[in-house]
Amino acid sequence: MNKILVALLILNCTTLNAKIKSAKIVEKEKQSAILEQQKITQSLLAEYSKIRKDKTALKQLKKTTLDLGGKAVPTLIKVMKSDKYPEKNRWVATFLLGRIMGKKSSSFVSRFVEHPNWVLRMASLKTLLALKEERYQKKYIKALKDNSFIVRTQALQNIRTLKLKKLAPYVWEMLYDKKNYYQGKKGLKRSNIIKTIISTIGDLDFKVAKKPMVQMIQNKKYKDIFNELDYSLSKITGKSSPKGDFKKKQIFWNRALMSQVIK
Repeated sequence: MNKILVALLILNCTTLNAKIKSAKIVEKEKQSAILEQQKITQSLLAEYSKIRKDKTALKQLKKTTLDLGGKAVPTLIKVMKSDKYPEKNRWVATFLLGRIMGKKSSSFVSRFVEHPNWVLRMASLKTLLALKEERYQKKYIKALKDNSFIVRTQALQNIRTLKLKKLAPYVWEMLYDKKNYYQGKKGLKRSNIIKTIISTIGDLDFKVAKKPMVQMIQNKKYKDIFNELDYSLSKITGKSSPKGDFKKKQIFWNRALMSQVIK
């Protein structure tokens, strides 16, 4: 009996020693992985600290980052969060985070839609578009009123490309936002974004806009956006105006309205 107990004790001790040894190996490997990650992060952060003026240098930075894959993620996050890095590199970091992590990065990237720096707001919107993200519609709506013309344009592109039809009313509201106009000699003038807004309304099939757009297309003061109005009305109604000059098209849409083809 004593021999059996001794054997069991030896077996238990051997098993315990093996577990301790295995735990030490795991811990050593864990510490080694941490040190390796720290080295990679420090090295990559040094690369993102450099100002790159030519496309070749930026291309190399992108390649280096993508080659590291998931190991580059801690660096990319730090670069995005710190203003001590060049804006262009922070822009690149945002895109690459999305590319490496896919939609897993969306929640973090979406926070930057409201970042103080317009470059980061723009980069985050473009990244969310590349990820085909439809979950952050409230942020897209807010971005339509951004102080930056470029950011507003990008938000509009997100909505248009992703075909977010429910956001059409907010796009229509942009026509009444003074930020989308500039001061001319004879009052406010339409900026180029107005054309995009009108075209987007058609792509989003915003039927509420049919009647006012027909009325606009009859007014000569909207001649500069005539083509966009014609395009949107065609998209919304499923009808095409006749080929020819403005007058023919105006008559066509006016008759369509009067005959209640457009309701």
